Amino acid sequence: MSLPAEFHEIARRVNNWGRWGEDDEIGTLNLITDAVVREAAATVRTGRRIPLALPLKQDGVQSGLIPGRVNPLHAMVQINQEIFGPGTVACSDDAVTMGLQAGTHWDALPHVSHSGRLYNGRPADSVTAHGGAAFSSIATARHVVSRGVLLDVARAHGTDRLPGGHAVTPEDLTAAEELAGTRVRAGDVVLVRTGQVGVYLAGDREGYAYPSPGLSVRTPEWFHARDVAAVANDTLTFEIFPPEIEDLWLPVHALDLVEMGMLQGQNWNLEELSTACGESRRYSFLLSAMPEPFAGATGTPVAPVAVL
Repeated sequence: MSLPAEFHEIARRVNNWGRWGEDDEIGTLNLITDAVVREAAATVRTGRRIPLALPLKQDGVQSGLIPGRVNPLHAMVQINQEIFGPGTVACSDDAVTMGLQAGTHWDALPHVSHSGRLYNGRPADSVTAHGGAAFSSIATARHVVSRGVLLDVARAHGTDRLPGGHAVTPEDLTAAEELAGTRVRAGDVVLVRTGQVGVYLAGDREGYAYPSPGLSVRTPEWFHARDVAAVANDTLTFEIFPPEIEDLWLPVHALDLVEMGMLQGQNWNLEELSTACGESRRYSFLLSAMPEPFAGATGTPVAPVAVL
């Protein structure tokens, strides 16, 4: 099935190709300027730090729905080994095999393609088996520190968790923005809470994956209009799953990553942050969400921290 006209119309409206030059590889991260970071640092009032990553473990969020995206397989490769001889300091070392997008992660811009193209018009076949992504790999996203804004859509709806069939709309984002009492602005990293991660935290991996609330195909225009630098949420698939338009799979991924050049993150644990923001009635904060710089990778684990 080819992508419908509706998708291509939205794509034309949010397209950022060439906006920062034909050689650009980081897309909307260009919006995180020094001034934006200074203003983000000024949001810190108490110094309270809230971690937003799920634990990396063998029974993590992956249930086999996505082929090859394995939960971390952790092994000890040496245990209390005196590698420099008897009586010397003993070392223990670990090794991990995992899908880079298995847990809390960022999707890099070449994570998806459509119509044979990646962000900024790069050819999709520039992603190869041995080299990975030749352009816009996660290693190019060297600094993701900015003002974070929690758009607590679930709280704006007066619930702990949106139902599985709920497509988060631009109207939902605006309602959550009003709840937050601040306007999302250029260079912000937006965190969209649906409450879905609570299903996983309660022990139901399959229920967490499907059915899931998530972002509507209409939301990229909202983010584009506000010049958002990156978006993350608390679901496995980021966008609503199954899709809101029959047989149109991952359109939000394609619009965000390919057309806009905007990083997106999944499996973020926003529960403690939601409580803290609700208690303080303050939904903006300094966010540090630095990618691991895997050369050629189309995604990476991340351990983000919100500083209130």
